[in-house]
Amino acid sequence: MKRISEIKTELEQADQASRIRLMEQYQTDGRAGVASLIRKYRRKMEQDEQERIRLEQMRAFEHEYEHLGYICGIDEAGRGPLAGPVVAGAVILPKDCEIFYLNDSKQLSEKKRELLYDEIMEKAVATGIGIVGPERIDEINILQATYEAMRQAVAKLGVTPQILLNDAVTIPEVVIPQVPIIKGDAKSVSIAAASILAKVTRDRMMREYDREFPEYGFAGHKGYGSAVHIEAIRKYGPCVIHRRSFLKNFVSEEKV
Repeated sequence: MKRISEIKTELEQADQASRIRLMEQYQTDGRAGVASLIRKYRRKMEQDEQERIRLEQMRAFEHEYEHLGYICGIDEAGRGPLAGPVVAGAVILPKDCEIFYLNDSKQLSEKKRELLYDEIMEKAVATGIGIVGPERIDEINILQATYEAMRQAVAKLGVTPQILLNDAVTIPEVVIPQVPIIKGDAKSVSIAAASILAKVTRDRMMREYDREFPEYGFAGHKGYGSAVHIEAIRKYGPCVIHRRSFLKNFVSEEKV
């Protein structure tokens, strides 16, 4: 008779069809530990099926435009912070690509975003990242800087998409057809993937800036206007990654 640990390994390593057969095979095993394993993996299969249904609902726009060819999702991270760059992500996923728990990056934990980032980078047909820093943001304003980052991201794709699915915006100076989708990062797998790439890239940059400018606490608030961050700006003044045009309500004119 197989040890329970061996049965557990079998179930863990099996694909879905094989796991169903194994569960049927061990259903008659009278040991409580085996029964517990079967219940666990039955619950997991039910959860996986619910996740597949959710992901299929998030493919509605992808299915609508799949006849055109490559579909690219576009999103940004960092429009609101007082410091750091605005970052845009562009992602082309394979047709019917399955990445469990893909969602609006704001709905995910930092750990989950990091794991999904790696899976997106592994499975995507192409990805691009655009980064526009604080000086340029101050020069042309945050909306234009966001568009610039998005254009950069599209330009860095290894293949040319036939259509862009954007989170809520239409990007100027782009000849590729675009579909702006309100709250698109929660409605499209392509935009959700782009939001994760943008968010993880920017968060990693802000953690690096934290090492360079530890007095501001960038690793914690990522440059957003938290009370701790605003107090640090008032105490130390702005540093080189602060957006001067964003600080006028928090510090005196001479410090900006």
